[in-house]
Amino acid sequence: MECHHASAKNGVADENQNMYIQSEQNGLCREVSRESADVDKLSHIEKAYTTVLSELGEDVEREGLLRTPLRAAKAMQFLTKGYKETAKDILNDAIFDENHDEMVIVKDIDLFSLCEHHLVPFFGKAHIAYLPNKKVVGLSKLARIVEIYSRRLQVQERLTKQIASAISEALEPAGVAVVIEAVHMCMVMRGVQKMNASTVTSAMLGSFHDNAETRKEFLALTM
Repeated sequence: MECHHASAKNGVADENQNMYIQSEQNGLCREVSRESADVDKLSHIEKAYTTVLSELGEDVEREGLLRTPLRAAKAMQFLTKGYKETAKDILNDAIFDENHDEMVIVKDIDLFSLCEHHLVPFFGKAHIAYLPNKKVVGLSKLARIVEIYSRRLQVQERLTKQIASAISEALEPAGVAVVIEAVHMCMVMRGVQKMNASTVTSAMLGSFHDNAETRKEFLALTM
């Protein structure tokens, strides 16, 4: 700040300085409050994992499990960190005006998520395409959108639609297409235990939905 030593005559400068300090203090208080809330949540999740392990018949005091509830709690917070992020947060500074109207495809985007029915992983790849309408987005941001929505408790069908909708709302393109291919551990490790089963879902918006040739081109290039 340039007004640290402003005289009493410069009341505006003093007032601005006070407002700046107060704003910084408020921001710091919010940050401390948020961190405190995160610590409380971590503690609650840790206790919950301790209870689960105990109810399974394990001795939570044995050496191998002493820190397991805490590790599991931290892992769960990481695996669901998408709840704290939005597409708007990452796309605001990455959308550019560009006179380009040909298909843009980013394929083979790795994704990892948790099935909301059994809390076990499903994982695979996402393929994304959009038809620009005078606007393009940084390519890495498409992968970031996949990350935001996959790092939540999910079903694959909803995940596919959420990714497509987020891109459509941000860019207002002529069309968006998303295909996800994934393996679900709830089918592999339990239940029917089919090792080679995979699930494919798609969401087609705009021209990809209305125009069979456009849809065919996308599928030919990605599948």
